[in-house]
Amino acid sequence: MRSSVLLLFVGIHLAFAGKHSLKYFYTSVSGDENFTAIGLVNDVQFMYFDINTTKASPKTEWMRENEESDFWDSQTYSLIKQHDWILNKIWTKSAGEHTYQITYGCEWNDETGKTNVFRQYAYDGEDFLFLDLKSDKWISPMMQGFRAQETCNNATDRLVHWKHYLEIDCIDTLKKLLQLGKSSLEKTVSPQVSLLQKNSSSPVLCHVTVFYPSDITITWMRNGQELYKNVKVGNLLPNEDGTFQKTVTLQAEPDEWRKNEFSCVVKHQNKTIRKTLTENEIRTNNETAAPVDMTVVVVPVVILSLLLLLIIAVVGYLVYQRKLKSGYVPAKPSLSGSENSVQSSVVA
Repeated sequence: MRSSVLLLFVGIHLAFAGKHSLKYFYTSVSGDENFTAIGLVNDVQFMYFDINTTKASPKTEWMRENEESDFWDSQTYSLIKQHDWILNKIWTKSAGEHTYQITYGCEWNDETGKTNVFRQYAYDGEDFLFLDLKSDKWISPMMQGFRAQETCNNATDRLVHWKHYLEIDCIDTLKKLLQLGKSSLEKTVSPQVSLLQKNSSSPVLCHVTVFYPSDITITWMRNGQELYKNVKVGNLLPNEDGTFQKTVTLQAEPDEWRKNEFSCVVKHQNKTIRKTLTENEIRTNNETAAPVDMTVVVVPVVILSLLLLLIIAVVGYLVYQRKLKSGYVPAKPSLSGSENSVQSSVVA
């Protein structure tokens, strides 16, 4: 049985005042019957389940120390039942390989008291069904999901169940987890900012790394004005120690940034870091560029190589960041084969 694992690197477990979140992601792959589940609090993985091991387990020390074994037994039982349901209801007519994902959770701002909740489904990487609590209805954004939408809306008891869980139980659980991990979750790590360039004609990367929490603002400025054109914002990526990294790329000719003041401005928590683009500040491996310390030349090569490997390793996680509340793993859209069973069998 092939294992399809969503890779998340967890080391330092940190949090912040303001907005907090509790999210769960379930992914099932037809054909090999693979099923994985992860739980995240403030983007830090605290729970993992794989049908190959059939055991839910804690991923943080504070969860290992505070939760009794019966909690993990109940989690395991629930996830095995979820996997069985998917096998019996979704993949009964499976043809080829497809993905089915469930994403749900809640957000809470401890400063304003504002909350937000969600439960969504995806099929082959496309949004298939979601719960709209403003109208108390399940909604499908695609015509192929209308049958599932009708089935779920007729199951009013399930709608009441999920409304209660998301608006009350989920928020309570989030607060409990924040309290359990308080000693570890109160810390912050300030970002390290570097300007990187492959050679003198390449785009300039504002590479920000080793920061936590994940909320961060990175902008390129030209003569004090924020730039939108020729700027590409990269995805948020996890580091092995549990911190994060992100890159924002500037496409500008050398003559242009030498004649104007270009700077990368990073805002994280209450701290602002500004890096002005100059030949002395930029790190490059172009041998014809202005003389720089050779140790500085080696660093960006290593960083860029590791970044490329990390991008390949966490491709599933990239999509989660791209789709703010979905976390869906992309797959080639296919509305044939097992979709007929999805249309008629989904009961959220």
